[in-house]
Amino acid sequence: MLSRRNPQLNAHGELIHLLSIEGLPRAVLHGILDTAATFLAVNDREVKKVPLLRGKSVFNLFFENSTRTRTTFEIAAKRLSADVLNLDIARSSASKGESLLDTIANLSAMHADMFVVRHSESGAPYLIAQHCAPHVHVINAGDGRHAHPTQGLLDMYTIRHYKKDFTQLRVAIVGDIVHSRVARSDILALATLGVPEIRAVGPKTLVPGDLREMGVRVCHDMAEGVKDADVIIMLRLQNERMSGAMLPSAGEFFKHFGLTPEKLALAAPDAIVMHPGPINRGVEIDSAVADGAQSVILPQVTFGIAVRMAVMSTIAGNLA
Repeated sequence: MLSRRNPQLNAHGELIHLLSIEGLPRAVLHGILDTAATFLAVNDREVKKVPLLRGKSVFNLFFENSTRTRTTFEIAAKRLSADVLNLDIARSSASKGESLLDTIANLSAMHADMFVVRHSESGAPYLIAQHCAPHVHVINAGDGRHAHPTQGLLDMYTIRHYKKDFTQLRVAIVGDIVHSRVARSDILALATLGVPEIRAVGPKTLVPGDLREMGVRVCHDMAEGVKDADVIIMLRLQNERMSGAMLPSAGEFFKHFGLTPEKLALAAPDAIVMHPGPINRGVEIDSAVADGAQSVILPQVTFGIAVRMAVMSTIAGNLA
């Protein structure tokens, strides 16, 4: 039975679905990050497998395209020894008009244990969690503009790996925040973990003003936004989600808000640069920065596998 207070938690406060960072206690986030740390060593083994999900079936349901997220979820599930099925949505019954819930009901009848869901509609993973069998766990791999909780968690793991303590940090999130489910998940996670200064940096058309109500410092000037920052998270311009002219041009955006070596020099000397990918070189970030010594973009991908292993193993051990 789903908790009335938070559908992600059972009556004991244990994680049974991962749908959003919102509402998750700090202890749950730290538990996932601690578990992920134990899984990093698996990547270095000759046999990169542990038996924690042996006999379990994980269905990747990507109703929206993704390469990096789907692949890392697949690798993570296989390293936990799960059986993995990637549903070809373009050729599935969903493309023939079958409803989302009918699709889920049929897949549940195939004895699925876990659904990893990416969907263009905000709230789709919640709907699935409400209607799937009690033993089935749901992980949100990105829904509309709403949330991308595993990206948020891997970003938190990356920050903790390099900075150790969240409670002394200045974190700047730069770019297309209004369309970014990653930004929402990051802001919620950073606040939950005790980061004292969270900045949202970008043009007025791409930064929601209501972020101030969440305690976020909104900056429409790049120099102000990155000054003395310990962590800079750059975001992709999501042109596919924009309606109307929200930017003069990509070149104009890069001029004012693209991260160049000169702008990075305004940050703390040991600042790290992050990006959820895919990166657009020369639009939101200069190649010299993306490939530079302060960039941790590729380690983020590596950490993502361990974090997704941690999420799957954590929820698989808890009953509704």
